Amino acid sequence: MDLKGVIFDLDGTLLDSLPVCYSCFRNTLKHYVDRDFSDSEIRAMFGPSEEGIFKKLLPDSWEDCLRFYLEQYDKAHSEYDRPFPGIKDALELLRERKVRLAIVSGKGPKSMEISLRHSGLGKFFEVVVTGSEHGANKIYDTNQVLKRWGLSPDSVAYVGDMAYDISAAKEAGVFAIAAAWAGTAEFEKLKAMKPSLICPDVETLIEWIKEGGNL
Repeated sequence: MDLKGVIFDLDGTLLDSLPVCYSCFRNTLKHYVDRDFSDSEIRAMFGPSEEGIFKKLLPDSWEDCLRFYLEQYDKAHSEYDRPFPGIKDALELLRERKVRLAIVSGKGPKSMEISLRHSGLGKFFEVVVTGSEHGANKIYDTNQVLKRWGLSPDSVAYVGDMAYDISAAKEAGVFAIAAAWAGTAEFEKLKAMKPSLICPDVETLIEWIKEGGNL
């Protein structure tokens, strides 16, 4: 392919931040509803942004919940602020090759700002699209990035770590890359989606970039 743009998910793709998300959601919900939620229960809530999740669960106190969550999230990033090993190399390589870079994520704008600030990744991306409180629509968001760039889908890839990422990428017509390098990645679910490329590690992604998008 004539690679001209790459769109990335954030949590579990660029940053090992899903454990942070789980922990901060668990602490927040324990504080406000006095119940311990498992990782799988929290993961099942994902789709809407944090704002949307708290509005649905606690409509009368969602603003306080969000504030509490973001405080927890900001503090936790002092320990979990590093991108996955090799990610910065991959982004530098793409930038050297004049490949345009974007993020399309379900995160809310405030948690996105925290993650990009702590990780130092914000400098790489010309477009950052955050999630909606009404639910994820990565097909629409990806198409909006394509429109903004003026690029055709067959010249752009999307890199994500969840089955929905791969489904949305394929629906949008872009090259669907499964990021399976995180401990939280569900390899078999990703494989079942039949992505264009599955990367068990970041090195595989870097090799794909070096080959000009052909492996």
